[in-house]
Amino acid sequence: MGFRVAVVTDIHHGIRPAGERGGNALSALKHFVDWVGKEKPDLVLELGDRIADVDSETDKRLQREVAEMLSRLDAPVQSINGNHDRDNLSIRENEQILGYAMGHEVLDAGDWRIILWRADTQMARGWGLSLPKEDLEWLKSALLSSDKPTLLASHVPPFAQDMTTNHYFEANAEIANYRGCEEISSALISSTCPLVTVSGHVHWTTAHQRGGVWHLTQQALTEIYPTGAPAMAWGMLDLGADVSWDVHGVDPMSLRFTPSAKRWARPLPRFSDMPATA
Repeated sequence: MGFRVAVVTDIHHGIRPAGERGGNALSALKHFVDWVGKEKPDLVLELGDRIADVDSETDKRLQREVAEMLSRLDAPVQSINGNHDRDNLSIRENEQILGYAMGHEVLDAGDWRIILWRADTQMARGWGLSLPKEDLEWLKSALLSSDKPTLLASHVPPFAQDMTTNHYFEANAEIANYRGCEEISSALISSTCPLVTVSGHVHWTTAHQRGGVWHLTQQALTEIYPTGAPAMAWGMLDLGADVSWDVHGVDPMSLRFTPSAKRWARPLPRFSDMPATA
């Protein structure tokens, strides 16, 4: 058994008109807290969108209610801000409610290290998610500083993913990731360590391998669109020579793989542009 990380994301506490059942979020989160108490992970990662935003005062109340529930966890907890956490609240206001700083951070995880990439997630309506240059430069530096196997945690997936059939993002793919995410992907592929990313935001559980980097996205805790019932989704990552990922709830998934520092060969150009061979 390696370093064990429990993951929960997109709690969306509050009331929303469709999709997520945010009104049941605290009850669902209580089940997660109880499960963590039994499983005893080394760390809990909460990947953002703790609330369904309304206005500044309401959002502060909702955040405090989630923070109180998270404080019951019998394990170290690290949170990341999602876009709904930032619609009406500053990073500082989120820090004051949660009780700790929310800047980028690198954690020691035994034979692994965990990068908490807390890139800004404030969304400009009609423009999407813009990545501040300083967030990208910090990530590049962090990826180049060690050859230990690395888990990169973020709210927004750090890669462009096909959103076909996604309830929220098929028609809104421009806000499923950062504008100019090609630069992020390039930084990930240029790293020399075994690398796995884990994110929320897109409200489905998926696993992709891109250029030798594994990308995981986990379903929202309270999402209902796949099954008609709240997903009750949370996961456990076991980080060792192999990585196992078990997502629990009404739409479960299990995966085991071996991350590698090797990267795939560069993609070929269009065949029509390649010189003819004899």
